[in-house]
Amino acid sequence: MNIAYKVTAAAVVALCASTGFADTYPSKPIRLVVPFSAGGTTDNLGRLLATRLTEKLGQSVVVDNRGGAGGNIGMDMVAKAPADGYTLLFGTVGTSAINTSLYKRLPFDPQKDFTPIAPFASVPNILVVNPNVPVKTVAELVAYSKSKPNSLNMGSAGSGTTNHLSGEMFKSMTGASMTHVPYKGSGPAMADLLGNQIQLMFDNLPGSLPQVKSGGLRALAVTGATRSPTLPDVPTMAEAGVTGYVADVWFGVIAPKNLPPEILAKLSQEITQISKEKATVEKLAGQGATPLASSPAEFAQRIQSDTDKWAKIVKASGATVD
Repeated sequence: MNIAYKVTAAAVVALCASTGFADTYPSKPIRLVVPFSAGGTTDNLGRLLATRLTEKLGQSVVVDNRGGAGGNIGMDMVAKAPADGYTLLFGTVGTSAINTSLYKRLPFDPQKDFTPIAPFASVPNILVVNPNVPVKTVAELVAYSKSKPNSLNMGSAGSGTTNHLSGEMFKSMTGASMTHVPYKGSGPAMADLLGNQIQLMFDNLPGSLPQVKSGGLRALAVTGATRSPTLPDVPTMAEAGVTGYVADVWFGVIAPKNLPPEILAKLSQEITQISKEKATVEKLAGQGATPLASSPAEFAQRIQSDTDKWAKIVKASGATVD
């Protein structure tokens, strides 16, 4: 009888502790790790979310930039943090789905060591060419590249980046002939694209948007499933004739593995609500992004699906970082 009482009492205490933890969360500031340096698209979107989460949760959500190794430094930090909801990751398709194929050795498992909470936004890449290239459509680009093999140089922010792999997928699906030229960041690549040292690039849309609007670059297609509200006249790759081509760059919140279900549910609900707010949608549009919303299970499924998808592209391209 005594033993039964002790077991029951222990269970009640545990239940109350769990419920109380969920009811009082958060009771202190939350750290949102952005695994890239300040000023880029990931940082800008992460700060947008952090500001609104601070208002909704009643506790500061502080952005902590931990760049390096393609986002792996920040990922590793979060993987090793306590699963208490106070250290979160603002991850991307690159950090959570692509790096596992690019890096032969990682100090964490992108799938097993994390708890997907909620996606927040997606940004398409955009196929842009220097105006000196005599093409105005995707079909014309493919035909031109085949008529002049290896005459076109395709820049990227680096081997294995989403803009590099978007280009590799394009080549494999169209048979286009172009030579990849990796740079250390999109800035130097953009400078050479504008100077016609390279002829095209699959750039992150926010990075090319000012040049497209000013006429410095010609946009041929966006890589998302739908047109970008920011450039409504630019077709999707599928509309331009490359059926089945989709290469979105998504951003979302992820926690260490074994995050308590009550905390997971609370954060997922708040982030999903924020992504649907009119003010958020407008701010995202200003950065060339569109909102995303799904359940934690659907988000986990997206990560796995993209991991499988990009593994094939990485293998075909021969890209490696180690």
